[in-house]
Amino acid sequence: MNAPNALDQSFAALQASLHLRAQRQQLLTANIVNADTPGYKAVDLDFQKALAQALGQAPQSLAMKATHPRHLPGDLSPAGGSAIGFQQGNPVRLDGNSVDLDREQSEFQKNSIHYEADLTFLGGKIKSLLSAITGN
Repeated sequence: MNAPNALDQSFAALQASLHLRAQRQQLLTANIVNADTPGYKAVDLDFQKALAQALGQAPQSLAMKATHPRHLPGDLSPAGGSAIGFQQGNPVRLDGNSVDLDREQSEFQKNSIHYEADLTFLGGKIKSLLSAITGN
Protein backbone atom coordinates (compact mmCIF):
# COMPACT_ATOMS: atom_id res chain seq x y z
CA MET A 1 0.00 0.00 0.00
CA ASN A 2 1.32 3.46 -0.87
CA ALA A 3 2.11 6.05 1.76
CA PRO A 4 -0.47 8.82 1.97
CA ASN A 5 0.43 11.87 -0.08
CA ALA A 6 0.16 15.48 1.07
CA LEU A 7 -3.30 15.87 -0.47
CA ASP A 8 -4.60 12.79 1.36
CA GLN A 9 -3.10 14.05 4.61
CA SER A 10 -4.62 17.51 4.21
CA PHE A 11 -8.11 16.04 3.93
CA ALA A 12 -7.72 13.22 6.51
CA ALA A 13 -8.99 15.18 9.51
CA LEU A 14 -12.01 16.54 7.64
CA GLN A 15 -12.83 13.14 6.20
CA ALA A 16 -12.66 11.54 9.64
CA SER A 17 -14.71 14.34 11.19
CA LEU A 18 -17.45 14.10 8.57
CA HIS A 19 -17.60 10.32 8.86
CA LEU A 20 -17.82 10.44 12.67
CA ARG A 21 -20.41 13.23 12.66
CA ALA A 22 -22.57 11.18 10.26
CA GLN A 23 -22.19 8.15 12.53
CA ARG A 24 -23.12 10.25 15.59
CA GLN A 25 -26.16 11.59 13.72
CA GLN A 26 -27.33 8.01 13.19
CA LEU A 27 -26.94 7.23 16.90
CA LEU A 28 -28.83 10.35 17.94
CA THR A 29 -31.56 9.57 15.41
CA ALA A 30 -31.90 6.05 16.84
CA ASN A 31 -32.25 7.55 20.32
CA ILE A 32 -34.98 9.95 19.16
CA VAL A 33 -36.86 7.21 17.29
CA ASN A 34 -36.71 4.95 20.36
CA ALA A 35 -37.76 7.61 22.89
CA ASP A 36 -40.88 5.59 23.71
CA THR A 37 -39.39 2.09 23.41
CA PRO A 38 -39.48 0.34 26.80
CA GLY A 39 -36.03 -0.73 27.98
CA TYR A 40 -34.12 1.28 25.36
CA LYS A 41 -30.86 2.76 26.63
CA ALA A 42 -29.65 5.97 24.98
CA VAL A 43 -26.22 5.77 23.32
CA ASP A 44 -23.83 8.41 22.03
CA LEU A 45 -20.41 8.84 20.49
CA ASP A 46 -17.58 10.54 22.36
CA PHE A 47 -16.60 12.63 19.34
CA GLN A 48 -13.22 13.85 20.64
CA LYS A 49 -12.12 10.33 21.59
CA ALA A 50 -13.33 8.87 18.29
CA LEU A 51 -11.59 11.59 16.25
CA ALA A 52 -8.33 11.04 18.14
CA GLN A 53 -8.62 7.31 17.40
CA ALA A 54 -9.40 7.92 13.73
CA LEU A 55 -6.36 10.18 13.36
CA GLY A 56 -4.10 7.63 15.03
CA GLN A 57 -3.53 9.67 18.18
CA ALA A 58 -4.84 6.92 20.46
CA PRO A 59 -5.04 3.15 20.29
CA GLN A 60 -7.99 2.04 18.17
CA SER A 61 -9.02 -0.90 20.34
CA LEU A 62 -7.76 -3.96 22.09
CA ALA A 63 -6.55 -6.72 19.82
CA MET A 64 -9.01 -9.57 19.39
CA LYS A 65 -7.85 -12.96 20.61
CA ALA A 66 -8.96 -15.94 18.56
CA THR A 67 -9.66 -18.89 20.84
CA HIS A 68 -11.04 -21.11 18.09
CA PRO A 69 -9.80 -21.65 14.52
CA ARG A 70 -13.13 -20.49 13.07
CA HIS A 71 -13.13 -17.13 14.88
CA LEU A 72 -12.94 -14.05 12.67
CA PRO A 73 -9.64 -12.15 12.91
CA GLY A 74 -9.13 -8.46 13.48
CA ASP A 75 -11.18 -5.54 14.66
CA LEU A 76 -14.67 -5.54 13.17
CA SER A 77 -15.98 -2.54 15.11
CA PRO A 78 -17.17 0.56 13.22
CA ALA A 79 -15.10 3.73 13.19
CA GLY A 80 -15.20 5.21 16.66
CA GLY A 81 -16.50 1.89 17.97
CA SER A 82 -14.73 2.09 21.32
CA ALA A 83 -15.97 5.68 21.72
CA ILE A 84 -19.62 4.61 21.50
CA GLY A 85 -21.31 3.96 24.78
CA PHE A 86 -24.43 4.35 26.85
CA GLN A 87 -25.17 7.89 27.95
CA GLN A 88 -24.46 8.49 31.61
CA GLY A 89 -26.58 10.61 33.93
CA ASN A 90 -29.88 10.35 32.06
CA PRO A 91 -32.83 9.52 34.31
CA VAL A 92 -34.27 6.08 33.64
CA ARG A 93 -38.06 5.99 33.44
CA LEU A 94 -40.19 3.27 35.00
CA ASP A 95 -40.28 1.43 31.65
CA GLY A 96 -36.45 1.26 31.61
CA ASN A 97 -35.99 3.85 28.84
CA SER A 98 -33.18 6.38 29.36
CA VAL A 99 -33.78 8.73 26.40
CA ASP A 100 -33.99 12.43 27.29
CA LEU A 101 -35.77 13.74 24.19
CA ASP A 102 -34.83 17.38 24.80
CA ARG A 103 -31.13 16.49 25.11
CA GLU A 104 -31.25 14.28 22.00
CA GLN A 105 -32.88 16.97 19.87
CA SER A 106 -30.39 19.57 21.11
CA GLU A 107 -27.39 17.31 20.41
CA PHE A 108 -28.86 16.43 17.01
CA GLN A 109 -29.06 20.13 16.07
CA LYS A 110 -25.53 20.87 17.36
CA ASN A 111 -24.10 17.89 15.50
CA SER A 112 -25.90 19.01 12.31
CA ILE A 113 -24.37 22.49 12.62
CA HIS A 114 -20.89 21.03 13.11
CA TYR A 115 -21.40 18.74 10.10
CA GLU A 116 -22.44 21.71 7.92
CA ALA A 117 -19.44 23.71 9.18
CA ASP A 118 -17.09 20.85 8.27
CA LEU A 119 -18.65 20.69 4.78
CA THR A 120 -18.26 24.46 4.34
CA PHE A 121 -14.63 24.28 5.45
CA LEU A 122 -14.00 21.36 3.07
CA GLY A 123 -15.56 23.33 0.20
CA GLY A 124 -13.34 26.31 0.95
CA LYS A 125 -10.26 24.09 1.07
CA ILE A 126 -11.13 22.56 -2.31
CA LYS A 127 -11.71 26.02 -3.82
CA SER A 128 -8.31 27.15 -2.53
CA LEU A 129 -6.60 24.13 -4.07
CA LEU A 130 -8.37 24.64 -7.38
CA SER A 131 -7.37 28.29 -7.35
CA ALA A 132 -3.76 27.34 -6.72
CA ILE A 133 -3.83 24.76 -9.52
CA THR A 134 -5.55 26.92 -12.13
CA GLY A 135 -4.01 30.23 -11.07
CA ASN A 136 -7.40 31.97 -10.87
